[in-house]
Amino acid sequence: MKIMKKISIDDDLKTGNFKNVYLLYGEETYLIRQYRDKLLAALTVPGDTMNCARFEGDQIQPQKLIDLAETMPFFAERRCLLVEESGFFKRSCEELADYVEHIPETSCIIFSETQVDKRNKLYKRVNKAGSAVEFKRQDKKTLETWMARRFKQNGKSLSFSVCGLLLEKCGDDMEILNQEMEKLLSYTLDRELVTEEDVQAVCSTQLADRIFDMIDDIAARRQREALEIYYELLLRGEAPMKILILVTRHFNRLLQVKDFAVKGVNRKEAAAETGIRENFYWKYEKQANNFTYMRLMNALEDGVGAEEDIKTGKMNERIAAELYLVRCSSA
Repeated sequence: MKIMKKISIDDDLKTGNFKNVYLLYGEETYLIRQYRDKLLAALTVPGDTMNCARFEGDQIQPQKLIDLAETMPFFAERRCLLVEESGFFKRSCEELADYVEHIPETSCIIFSETQVDKRNKLYKRVNKAGSAVEFKRQDKKTLETWMARRFKQNGKSLSFSVCGLLLEKCGDDMEILNQEMEKLLSYTLDRELVTEEDVQAVCSTQLADRIFDMIDDIAARRQREALEIYYELLLRGEAPMKILILVTRHFNRLLQVKDFAVKGVNRKEAAAETGIRENFYWKYEKQANNFTYMRLMNALEDGVGAEEDIKTGKMNERIAAELYLVRCSSA
């Protein structure tokens, strides 16, 4: 699903005809958060803790959710329950699966999950009774359009080559890109045109380069060197979660590069599909050759798992990122 494509939730927000259950899931947490907040703003009154409850983590008791959903709202039209990273859509939860089709009109349950098994009974019931929307990583063209629109709304313009440079330096995570765009808007406050020089000045080239160096060390199993780069980035003020996201996204790109090489896709087409600038693509090809397909798959899966551990509060982000790098460089 592209961000420019019409999303069913948009229709509900426009008409005010809301479903009783929503599932927002996928890799792109920025979009999940955006639509979660839109739904909460439309369904609840700010500060109304009587009719709005939030639950997070895999220790949530299904019966407690059911009991709250069955309780009439207090001087309000609806009672809203936000359930985040519950794990209900990866394991069996018969109670909720049997209940979601019977949620009263006075209640709405919003599930927000990173990982979902579409074979899960609860997923199928939510998809039938309400709305299940997947938010995938966006492709290069969609991200460029989004960034250009964002700058235009703030009275600024930039070329697609500048957008490409920003993607090259920061990756395809919309949360990180949003932060970098905020920095660029502040930096170019007194003028309209955003240039490659601005991106070079504000969005540290060293971060992207050091991530690349770190991946080289991981490929060669130079664990100490990889961790030294990690600690260096921490001292520079980079957030552990940001480092983890960038490393994981880099592994995803390397996996794509390896796939395209096997399929014989030419460099220009492959660069366009992966969002890598064509003149840098050869560097990714060279680096991908230093990994087996299985190592890249494991690194990507472990990265997603580490992100989930952080988001669900199972592990401190600094420790989670460090352990992830240890695993990758010793595998």
